[in-house]
Amino acid sequence: MSPDPEAVLAKVRALALALPETAERLSHSAPGFHIEKGKFFAYFWHDLHGDGETAVVVKTTGRDEQAMLIEMDPDRYYTPPYLGTSGWVAMRLDREDLDWDRVGDRIAISWELVAPRRLLEAGGR
Repeated sequence: MSPDPEAVLAKVRALALALPETAERLSHSAPGFHIEKGKFFAYFWHDLHGDGETAVVVKTTGRDEQAMLIEMDPDRYYTPPYLGTSGWVAMRLDREDLDWDRVGDRIAISWELVAPRRLLEAGGR
């Protein structure tokens, strides 16, 4: 668990809100990031239900990609409660070797998966 979740949230917030037409709002008492008037693409979870994790939860292309990410790096990725059954993946943000470029890429990929065609055709991220 991150000793300073507000600093970690600030980094996640900056990455998510840098994407076109994004906004933030609470969803089930956790900060969520969505395309304005559209779908969520990322959530910030800190010690959700006492699990001791600080993570960003992002959309994947489905259960196969989710499983591949977890198998490839189980210390970094895990199946989150609630959203995991829909193929979302949680990325731990409290590791010493955290690569913020990788976190930003996963958030941007998730954004691309929910972005309307007009945003993607306009150049996307």
